[in-house]
Amino acid sequence: MKHLSAIAVICLLLFSSFGDPTYKMAKVKYNGGGDWYGDRTALPNLIAFCNENLKTNFQAQDETVEVGSGEIFNYPFIFLTGHGNVIFTDQEARNLRKYLAGGGFLHIDDNYGLDKFIRPQMKKVFPELEFVELPPNHPIYHQKYDFPNGLPKIHEHDGTRAQGFGLIYKGRLVCFYTYECDLGNGWEDFGTYPNDTQEARQKALKMGANLIQYVLTQ
Repeated sequence: MKHLSAIAVICLLLFSSFGDPTYKMAKVKYNGGGDWYGDRTALPNLIAFCNENLKTNFQAQDETVEVGSGEIFNYPFIFLTGHGNVIFTDQEARNLRKYLAGGGFLHIDDNYGLDKFIRPQMKKVFPELEFVELPPNHPIYHQKYDFPNGLPKIHEHDGTRAQGFGLIYKGRLVCFYTYECDLGNGWEDFGTYPNDTQEARQKALKMGANLIQYVLTQ
């Protein structure tokens, strides 16, 4: 499936648990030296949680897609994380904009230290847009699972509150940016990080499921 105009139709099939996997999730590979490959077990665990609790039909393993690749159009949802530098070429920025404007969705998860790098790169993608903090009553926090206070705090980092930012293009949320939260770390295998708790992991997976449900039904 090469054209995002068909994504809305195909996404409707994701809630059927019959037959072969209907669709896939992908992690974004970018240049600049940052560890795009972090959170190695995050997406497979989120996929398993969604397939069980939302009755989606994702392929069990995530894939990798480069920002500038035409293959990006094969995924309704892509995930970008890391700690360090991110660089988008002009071609990559144009490709990502085309993907998002055409119906795709990007979740950016600051794995601590990403913020100062990703913001200027997303400005290349949408020069006319600014990240806006989504209020606690935004539908993304009230899908299958209810988060009345907004984005949950998963890992402490600097001890500041978790924030969920969005890029809204022509009235549609196309990018959700989780900051001071480390949502993806919460999706990883339990015990991967010191001081992990099952409570925090469940919050992270439930928020991830909300995100996927929102993407597939908005």
